[in-house]
Amino acid sequence: MRVLLTGGAGYVGSHAAGMLHRTGHEIWVYDNLSEGHAAAVPQGRLIVGDLMDRAHLESVFREQRIEAVMHFAASCYVGVSVTDPASYYQNNIVGTLSLLDAMRAAEVGRIVFSSTCATYGVPDAVPITENEKQTPINPYGFTKLAIEHALADYSHAYGLGYAALRYFNASGASDENIRGEDHDPETHLIPLVLQVALGQRKDIKIFGDDYPTPDGTCIRDYIHVEDLASAHMAALEMLGAGTQWKLNLGTGSGASVKEVIDACRKVTGHPIPAAVVSRREGDPPELVADATLANETLGWQPKYDHIEPIVASAWRWHQDHPRGYDDRGAKG
Repeated sequence: MRVLLTGGAGYVGSHAAGMLHRTGHEIWVYDNLSEGHAAAVPQGRLIVGDLMDRAHLESVFREQRIEAVMHFAASCYVGVSVTDPASYYQNNIVGTLSLLDAMRAAEVGRIVFSSTCATYGVPDAVPITENEKQTPINPYGFTKLAIEHALADYSHAYGLGYAALRYFNASGASDENIRGEDHDPETHLIPLVLQVALGQRKDIKIFGDDYPTPDGTCIRDYIHVEDLASAHMAALEMLGAGTQWKLNLGTGSGASVKEVIDACRKVTGHPIPAAVVSRREGDPPELVADATLANETLGWQPKYDHIEPIVASAWRWHQDHPRGYDDRGAKG
């Protein structure tokens, strides 16, 4: 299949691009490189461009005879979305509408959308099913939910086939150890903890240890990035005209902040000092997916279902790339 991956130079997008490329799909990555890495993209597959440039998008769709889209391009820092909501509404909503209208003009009728568990806000029940009410508590979550509504409306009106994949905490590195997590600034727990083991920071901060959880720290569902990529590929290959899927992607089990730190200590052999500080505003105590519907719909099952192998894959990549993609780029 001929597929365009918007934001395919980013963390999850580049892993999806690599997997699709390896399995014989004809792929192109469309990315403005504001946050992604050219080195993470399979060689010769990068098109530098912006979602707001609709004319460029339309020309890419037509020239490359694109059949489907995987849409990863978005601003994704929750804290920044609170302090600078204008950029989030512009990038995530206006940019995506530009993409959808370019798809309509070029008669591209299938899209897999990178959504998020942030659309649920603070859930009433855990594990979270797709029937949980969606009441996001930050602009990032609102923008993703707005696009889910737009996709449903475009599907009803124009026959668009879509899958909105609401994934939980993306983590880990590629099986071939050529792609991993490299954000600036880094905000995700596992790479931050591993930076302590690498001597790049003094300790890891634990934001609150008085939550109503077994050890007092927040619990999250860590889903390996290669498992996310395989779910995106399964959805892409099964999408038809008018398909409307909204699916959770997670392991169904959670790990607390303290459990993640302990797993990193075990994997790295480093003591990893930790310091408890005040809670962050808006952190739900527990976010764990019920991914039954994705399992049934896509025939998909995560390969990584425990935190230690996920941490081990991340550790291999960070050891080999202590300065991220500045050290060594992807090769395929």
